[in-house]
Amino acid sequence: MGSHADGDGRTADRYLMRSGYALDGGVGCIADARHHAVAFLDQAHVDHHVPVPARVLDLTQLVVSELVTNSLKYAPGPVLMELRITACAVDVVVWDSDPIVPAARSADPDRIGQHGLEIVKAVTLDLFTEQEPVGKRITARIALSDTFSSDTVRR
Repeated sequence: MGSHADGDGRTADRYLMRSGYALDGGVGCIADARHHAVAFLDQAHVDHHVPVPARVLDLTQLVVSELVTNSLKYAPGPVLMELRITACAVDVVVWDSDPIVPAARSADPDRIGQHGLEIVKAVTLDLFTEQEPVGKRITARIALSDTFSSDTVRR
């Protein structure tokens, strides 16, 4: 893979590791996506000596579950997931064919369901959506360290 800029202007060469997955939407697809995330983080730890705290492992699985669930629920067709890792953060990228950009709803403790995007926004360092020629790509960035803040992200 050559160098290219991702959504926040950084070049792909800064990633220690990247991996993509096509999700079929079948029974167990969301669990499979979570398993891919765990295996990816385990491999990053072994191959690149990236410390992956249990908190990051849990949050990554949560974010994967929420983003993939939303794509499967609202978009027709395939769902693609890419996982990327730097020395500071994990990116969970989910592409689907629905061009509509989702928006987190305002907090409502009486609402049942539809809190996924609110949850993702609350646990991630950054969350952004890019419209593509077909569909959209949502990227959620999870800090590897509790001391990592949005002030240290290069824009």
